[in-house]
Amino acid sequence: MTHRPPPLSGVRIVESSLLGPAAVTTHLVDLGAEVIKVESPSGDYIREMTWPIVEGTSLMHLHLNRGKRSLVLDLKSDGGVGVYKDLVRHADAVVEAMRPGALERLGLGYDALREVNPRVVFCTISGYGATGPYKDLPSHGIAYDVWAGLVNPAYDDDGFCYIPEHPSMGIHAGPLMAALAILAGIIQARETGNGCRMEIAQSDAAAYMDWYRSETWKAYERPADLVTGNKSDNYERRAPGTAGMREGVRYQMYESADGHVLFMASEQAFWRNFCEGVGRMDLFERWPGSTYADHARGNRELQAELRDIFRTRTTADWVTWSGTVNTTIAPVNTPKTIAHDPQFQARFDWLPHETHGADMLQVPVHIDGEELTDPEIAPDLGRDTDTVLGEVLGYDTDTIVSLRRAGALG
Repeated sequence: MTHRPPPLSGVRIVESSLLGPAAVTTHLVDLGAEVIKVESPSGDYIREMTWPIVEGTSLMHLHLNRGKRSLVLDLKSDGGVGVYKDLVRHADAVVEAMRPGALERLGLGYDALREVNPRVVFCTISGYGATGPYKDLPSHGIAYDVWAGLVNPAYDDDGFCYIPEHPSMGIHAGPLMAALAILAGIIQARETGNGCRMEIAQSDAAAYMDWYRSETWKAYERPADLVTGNKSDNYERRAPGTAGMREGVRYQMYESADGHVLFMASEQAFWRNFCEGVGRMDLFERWPGSTYADHARGNRELQAELRDIFRTRTTADWVTWSGTVNTTIAPVNTPKTIAHDPQFQARFDWLPHETHGADMLQVPVHIDGEELTDPEIAPDLGRDTDTVLGEVLGYDTDTIVSLRRAGALG
């Protein structure tokens, strides 16, 4: 492995963030960007948020703020505002990861910062964005998923409604899309000398990532003779997205001897290979299916046969076997078991708790012939204040002392 500078070496980002939207720059710092997290004297209370709390610090902080520098500034002071502008003078981007306009109210909005650095990319990420009737509503991450129609209400045995377990889409997809947009802005700024202002809503990202279902419903508003199902369903419309998978048979989950597998033989070739492999060509001869996208929808007789077949082997055995006969079977993991999956172990490394405070997944980017440098542990509040002021801005000791005495550093 070579040890060349990481891909985003030389990219500097100033971040003003609270809680989860700080993930915007986590993606960038993992790839080598320098991220300076500017915090108020009271700090980002992400360090105390949610669970688990690992030796007094939240896993959320350890994960989302790893690799970043923490600089404390009192942005309600003239000195603090001046230091912030000095940081922006030498930065590629500013991330405002909080309600839109927070920096504007401190005299540090895009127009003010553009005067300092015309090439700066200013990105705001918030819950509902800077426009629309919800723009000023306070919210948390699950709000964006339920707003986008991704989470259905569940009820317990006593009839009380509750939030079911679900992957969080908005708080993950929003920052990832923002990181992509920031890089696009930086490329443009370096080519043209002109920065830009952009804003991303986590709710928008949740809806955008679920485009297949919402766009299908939109398509179904058109006449049935113009928008149909596919050929294998005799052109009958299915429910949008994964809801249309419920009646599938050759594309369905089945119990194995010790867990579950996902069977995906919707292509006729994979279905034939499966039947040959288990010695049941009678199933193929009776129900050959269409060439593509045929789930044998609603065929309960075939489903019962497959249910019995899949119970005869363990999940691991079925997955290994599928590779030998060239058919489509995947293991059904849980967030608890996935770390034991051999594919996961071959692809992921952990940042160990001994050095990073908690065991965390490394960024899933593999660069041929290179090894990315591990980010540092997430910072305590103000850990890097003097270092950033001295090394990044070139302030001498007297200047730093003077700023501290004036209250600019909290």
